[in-house]
Amino acid sequence: MSAGGRRAAFFDVDETLTTVVSMLGFLRFDLAARGLPDSAYDEAMARLAEARANGRREEANLLYYRNYAGRPEAELAALGREWFARELAGGSLFHPRALAAFQGHRRQGHLTVLVSGSFPPCLDPIGRHLGADLVICARPTVADGVHTGELPHPMIGRYKAQALAEAARTHGLDLDRSWAYGDHISDLPLLESVGHPVVVANADHAVVEQARSRNWTCWADTPAALPA
Repeated sequence: MSAGGRRAAFFDVDETLTTVVSMLGFLRFDLAARGLPDSAYDEAMARLAEARANGRREEANLLYYRNYAGRPEAELAALGREWFARELAGGSLFHPRALAAFQGHRRQGHLTVLVSGSFPPCLDPIGRHLGADLVICARPTVADGVHTGELPHPMIGRYKAQALAEAARTHGLDLDRSWAYGDHISDLPLLESVGHPVVVANADHAVVEQARSRNWTCWADTPAALPA
């Protein structure tokens, strides 16, 4: 952290900034593009759901990326652009209030950062569209341009806090004067890392309770018409 440094705004992406879970939407899109039946997506989701049900959120995140073992990085990047174009054309990809907040931070000259457990095929198109300064996300292992199906570590929970600390050192940020936006209890380490945490309106009950108990900004308790 750099006292007196530049301010930043860190946004979780899935169901904070966007209305969709990008990883799951992209997986369905990819399987359909390959001509696989809906049952292929259902089977993949069942494996992920089992890990999540047993409280192994990080394991589920790692398991997700095994779906792309053997896939060329360039192919997935191209599919990501197609997926994003389709979602954007639907007209409801972004939560309006979160999008307004993001745009407001950009106008004020704050460093705008996407922080997500998703990966570049999903997030790079979103970041380019929004004009984000930095994308912090999962970086699956790629060897000779091909995904191995492995992930050194997920970008959820405590890893988000670690990434924020590294970004602060690299970019000379003052985290005490910065913002973070999240919707899930797993975003708690992200929210705790800044001086201005914001829990969005559609957040889960656990993180809403944390926000209320700590007197954080909680959009569930404030009218949407107020400036973000």
